[in-house]
Amino acid sequence: MLAAFTFNTAENLPVGLLELIAGSLRVSVSAVGLLVTGYAVTVAVASLPLAHVMRAVPRRHVLTGLLAALVVSSLVAASATSYWLLLAARLLTALAQALFWAVLGPVAAGLFAPGVRGRVVGALSVAGSLALVLGVPAGTWLGRRSDWQVPVALPAALGLISLVTIAVLLPTSRPEEEPAAYGTGPDARRFGTVLAAGALSATGAFTGYTYLVKFLGDVSGFSPSTVSALFMAFGAACLAGVSVTGALLDRFPRAALTTAVAMQAVGMLGLYAAGADPLAAVVFLVLVGGALGPVFMTTQNEMLRCAPGRTDLALAANSGAYNAGIAAGAALGGLVLPLADVRGTFLVGGLLTVGACAVLLGGRLLRHGPELAG
Repeated sequence: MLAAFTFNTAENLPVGLLELIAGSLRVSVSAVGLLVTGYAVTVAVASLPLAHVMRAVPRRHVLTGLLAALVVSSLVAASATSYWLLLAARLLTALAQALFWAVLGPVAAGLFAPGVRGRVVGALSVAGSLALVLGVPAGTWLGRRSDWQVPVALPAALGLISLVTIAVLLPTSRPEEEPAAYGTGPDARRFGTVLAAGALSATGAFTGYTYLVKFLGDVSGFSPSTVSALFMAFGAACLAGVSVTGALLDRFPRAALTTAVAMQAVGMLGLYAAGADPLAAVVFLVLVGGALGPVFMTTQNEMLRCAPGRTDLALAANSGAYNAGIAAGAALGGLVLPLADVRGTFLVGGLLTVGACAVLLGGRLLRHGPELAG
């Protein structure tokens, strides 16, 4: 959980430090924004190839190596005096995270009985969500009161604690012999359905979310200080969503995914339709926040259940598809923005999320079609 919190904090820290980094390194804010976009693209492209290359290496060795890369890249980033060195350090962190999420799930879930593995995934997701609620705001606060290098260096200390703990306590075994190395109910059709729905949902979410600050200011009429408070509420809703969903994941794994995607669709379309009303905007914003974390968490849990082969490869494919959706959504929103204003980004994002719901429904109908025909 500490490692998940640290990786997610390191990934998103530049969001709160954009202007500080841009001023210090004498580059544009949009160039610093590429530190986030490039990170997502790297994770999307590298997840599955790295998981395939490292599939035979004991997981304890892989995790300690990934955390060592996080420690080194965080220290290099904190000492960077040029934009290009900072970008190189960020890409090293992204490569480590690309494999981290593929390996972490099977390792952690394999330490517990199959009947409670959903709660394990939930705990890891809570830790990841805390990065947005606690890690990034704390890092932003610290950076504004010192230098941006200070919060950027902190993941090195947290990563070192995780590294030592895993190196000392995690058993060493062959990856294919671990308890959660293979899905509990292999299903290639379900695997494809979840993968497609997750990617569509991520694309839809980030088509609008990328421009949420502009939406809340231009459409809902909130002041900059209120927008900052609403971002905290959004993060708290995300944390509440993964906490509640994690507690129910073992009992209702399929329903949890469908519910989260449907809630995201309602929230985004609600912001488009009624976002000009401040109260309605807050309600639908909380709905989107409460769905965003659970969508990824429930797709990860489904990979542990329906993976047609090794779960680490399935999780890598899921992480890659989701991050590809993040990058595609941000790019699509940028195309929609000048054509249909910022409200249009939430309409397009909501419709894409409805498409994800349709994919899940179609998968369920295909699954039950032969039974009904019989």
